[in-house]
Amino acid sequence: MYSLSLNKAYSTPHSKVESRASERHTRRVSTHMGTLPSRARRALQNINISGVKLFFRTYLGEPFLAVPHIQVRDISEVNWRALRDAGFQGCVFDKDNTLTLPYALEVHDPLRASLDDCRDVFEGRLAILSNSAGLKQYDPQGSLAAALERALRIPVLLHGSKKPAGTRAELEDHFGVPAHKLIMIGDRYFTDVVYGNLHGMLTIRPAPFTDDGETFVVKKVRQLEDSTINRWRRTGIRAAEHPLVPSAFSAFVKSSAI
Repeated sequence: MYSLSLNKAYSTPHSKVESRASERHTRRVSTHMGTLPSRARRALQNINISGVKLFFRTYLGEPFLAVPHIQVRDISEVNWRALRDAGFQGCVFDKDNTLTLPYALEVHDPLRASLDDCRDVFEGRLAILSNSAGLKQYDPQGSLAAALERALRIPVLLHGSKKPAGTRAELEDHFGVPAHKLIMIGDRYFTDVVYGNLHGMLTIRPAPFTDDGETFVVKKVRQLEDSTINRWRRTGIRAAEHPLVPSAFSAFVKSSAI
C-alpha cells in the first residue's frame, strides 16, 4: 500500500509548512483501509498511450469494439446463473466504479449481494484486471494488488499493459479456458469494453456510480466516451456477435431491471 513519507532532516519554518501540508494531503487521500495512491500516481494511472492508439483504431475503423453486449445500471442487474448456463466459465472485473467507489478498497455496499452470488455461481472463478493495481508501471511491487486481493477476496491479475492493450494470455493462464468463455465487466467503453471485445469476451458495461474522486481528465474522457457511443448507437452500430450467445442478450439481465 502506498503512503506519503516526510523528510525530518530539516526543521526550518519552510519545511514545517511543507510537513503540515503533506499531513493534510495524507488525511485527504486516506480511508480506514489505508493510504490511497498519491496524486502523482493517479496522474501516472491516467497516462495510457496504447489506449490512445486503440481509441483511434476504434473510432476510425472499428467502432463496434467499444459497444458492450450488455449495458446495466450496475452488476446487481446481471443474471449470473443465466450466463453460466450459457457456457461462460469466469468473470473479469474492472475495479473503480465497477466494484468499488473510485480509489476505495472495499466493495460498494449495494453490490455486495450480487458479487457474492457471482462468486458462488462461478465457484470463485473471478479476477480483477485493473489499470492500477497489478499493473507493473503503476504497482511494480504488486503491493497494491495484494492489498486489493485481501480486501475484496478476488485475485488481481498482474500484467504489463494498460487496457485496452495487452494480450489474453494472463486471462487464459489464470482461468484455464479460452477468452471467449469469459465475461469482461467494466464501466469504461474505450478501455474495459474494447479490451474485452478485442479478445472475444462477452462484455458488460455497468454505469459508473459517481465521478467524485475522479480526476478532471477522467471526467472529460467519460463525457467524450458517452457522447460517442450514444451517437454510434443511433446510427445502428452494435457489438459483434458472440459465439456462445446467438440470440438476444436480454436473458442475462434480471427481469426486474428490464
